[in-house]
Amino acid sequence: MTVLAEPPTALAPDASAAAPARSQARPGLVLGLIALGAVGCIGLWWQNTPSVSGLGDWLTNAGRITGLLAGYAMVVLVALMARMPPLERGIGADRLARWHAMGGRYAVSLVVAHGLLITWGYAVAAHTNPVAEGKTLLLSYPDVLMGTVAGLLLVGVGITSARAARRRMRYETWFYLHLYTYLAIALAFSHQFATGAEFMSNPTARWAWSLLYAAVGGAILWYRFATPVRQARRHQLRVDRVVRESADTVSVVLHGLHLDELHAEAGQFFRFRFLTKDLWWVSSPYSLSAPVHPDKLRITVKDLGSHSRALAALTPGTRVVTEGPYGAMTAARRTRRKVLLVAGGVGITPLRAMFQTLPADPGELTLVYRASSADDVVFRAELEALAAQRGARLHLVTGTRAELGGDPLSTEVLTRNVPDLAGHDVFVCGPDGMTEAVVSSLRAAGIPRQRIHHESFTF
Repeated sequence: MTVLAEPPTALAPDASAAAPARSQARPGLVLGLIALGAVGCIGLWWQNTPSVSGLGDWLTNAGRITGLLAGYAMVVLVALMARMPPLERGIGADRLARWHAMGGRYAVSLVVAHGLLITWGYAVAAHTNPVAEGKTLLLSYPDVLMGTVAGLLLVGVGITSARAARRRMRYETWFYLHLYTYLAIALAFSHQFATGAEFMSNPTARWAWSLLYAAVGGAILWYRFATPVRQARRHQLRVDRVVRESADTVSVVLHGLHLDELHAEAGQFFRFRFLTKDLWWVSSPYSLSAPVHPDKLRITVKDLGSHSRALAALTPGTRVVTEGPYGAMTAARRTRRKVLLVAGGVGITPLRAMFQTLPADPGELTLVYRASSADDVVFRAELEALAAQRGARLHLVTGTRAELGGDPLSTEVLTRNVPDLAGHDVFVCGPDGMTEAVVSSLRAAGIPRQRIHHESFTF
């Protein structure tokens, strides 16, 4: 049994209720602002285009529009992943990642369309074929070559981001390939100013476009570099101890100063950089598995790869740099008194913290924990103690489907075992396949989508 930062009896059940209100972005508002920016790009083209005539002119102007939208899309994609706290808290890491992935597909398509349309339009105007015109553009205009390199880099990053490709590479490989996006954006930015008709003779447009890129670049520098350094100096986190929870799961307890100032909530996660010879260069996300206290916090990690496996060998005193807290799966999403927590495997980590802190009267809080075997159950003693203390229900569901005679998290089983299931808010955390199946079961039970809360942290 892992020793908590404080024993359960020392924590009030409504500890999370005292967390101060933090600024949060509204998903609809953010999408509206993104759409407004796209409209502004088209307006910029319109202002600089007195007339369009002939097939070549139409094709060239279509290329100009797709080029503007591609440049805008790239800066939006970077902003979504800048780890700005209002976005992370209000929208959630998994939804931001989905927006980023979808936007990436649009951006790559726009980049390819821009190159093809511009080349085709110039070829029609010059009465030559697109291949010959493409060679002329590449060999005669260095800025076109620069833009082509940027486009090829973006296409390459897009290919490696496809789900089939991601499954075949380590997170670290995928992460470092993604860094080429910054080089592509820098090359594309220069290409736009050198050859873009909207910017060559429009100082106002140049200033506005530069300000947009500078603002997003500043956000990246502040939130992904300056903030972690500032937090490291302020909180001085070090590894306190590593505790074995199961054959493939460990808890890492960290000691630091003024950790209550982080205002971290149960259900959230940090990105951790452990300053050892082998781990210092990668920052990985891990959820809190217990409430944060002024001098301690705890994460629990399952062996899912080389980085998570290495955490079992951390020694006390190892320095740690953090980014966060992040994540929107917190008590702030709650809309009903009754709450069901559904955990699968290591997904118990954030729900263990919520099981301790969610305000609830006896009988209003239920935790269903699915594990493949009894040996894989983590925090058994802690969960049983918390359930007894809080008057909460705890259901440990262990075994294979064959052993259990079917899906233990089906609509029928959940409805039978959780009274008034349709009247609950539900928080779900586990492997993607389990999460999707549970969400489907809950929707079939009549629970609206807005009362089902989950986040995925797979890259």
